[in-house]
Amino acid sequence: MSTRRNSDPSTLIESARAGNRAALARLLTLVENGSREVSALAFKAPGHAYTVGITGAPGAGKSTLTDRLIVMAREKGFDGGDQVAVLAIDPSSPFSGGAILGDRVRMQNHALDEKVFIRSMATRGHLGGLAVAVPDAVRLLSAVGLPIVLVETVGVGQQEVEVAAATDTTIVVVNPGWGDAIQANKAGLLEIADLFVINKSDRPGARETKRDLELMLDLSAVGEWRPPIVETVASTGEGVEALWAAIGDHRSHLGAQGTLESLRRARLEREFHQILLARVEERIDRAVTLDRFAAVIATMMAGDLDPYEAADRLLAGMFTDGAGPSADA
Repeated sequence: MSTRRNSDPSTLIESARAGNRAALARLLTLVENGSREVSALAFKAPGHAYTVGITGAPGAGKSTLTDRLIVMAREKGFDGGDQVAVLAIDPSSPFSGGAILGDRVRMQNHALDEKVFIRSMATRGHLGGLAVAVPDAVRLLSAVGLPIVLVETVGVGQQEVEVAAATDTTIVVVNPGWGDAIQANKAGLLEIADLFVINKSDRPGARETKRDLELMLDLSAVGEWRPPIVETVASTGEGVEALWAAIGDHRSHLGAQGTLESLRRARLEREFHQILLARVEERIDRAVTLDRFAAVIATMMAGDLDPYEAADRLLAGMFTDGAGPSADA
């Protein structure tokens, strides 16, 4: 087989569906680097993967918890599926390492399991950043036949919250003594959580943390699904089976209410919006390099044009002839 054939996305997808993990790893690298061809192929051949997002503050024990959930997925997979993929998301530089190495060390027990695929992922060159790269990666994993995808983020910044929320079930992991409701609301955690996990619940303060979370839920409009609060000790596996059952309950709830499809539609709309924003930003970046852009700046500096009108002219120029702004547009 030729080198070209080995790197052809269609061929790689066929190989990945047949269980070739090296082909799947190559495809994910192409996705991270912004391959529109791979993303398009995955979009046209969607699978049926159920996705679970896991987020929380650094040090909350997310990776250890994810490691335990891999075991649950292998033993008790949905609809008879016994394969699982894990995306460990690093929103920082792809060269920094950081939490990526720790994730892989903690999940090393599954390294030789052919039915477990673990991948650390960073933005790299993907247009639109993680908000678009992660859905593309998840869609690819689903397209090659993986039934369950776990998405773990390394923190609770706005970007990580958005990534974790781009899943069917979102788990927010906290620790005893985690703090007040104000900080949770700042991070947007209350809005995205389908399940709360108090990990390291054998430590002092677990009861108070559960009380605080219950109070937060009492004061918020939780809708038809009230996020349950599950207590775990991931290091020993305590409570993880109950957590897996809670994930299954949420999945069943979405199916019974007929809301899973609408949830995925809303995610696709947000993803499309991100792509549109990225496309416009790309055009703006190109326009900035043009000489005519400097003329607009000069006009603003002279006080003859305000920034809002200048922006309107810039956008009008981009969407007419694509050449960028002019001083007298």
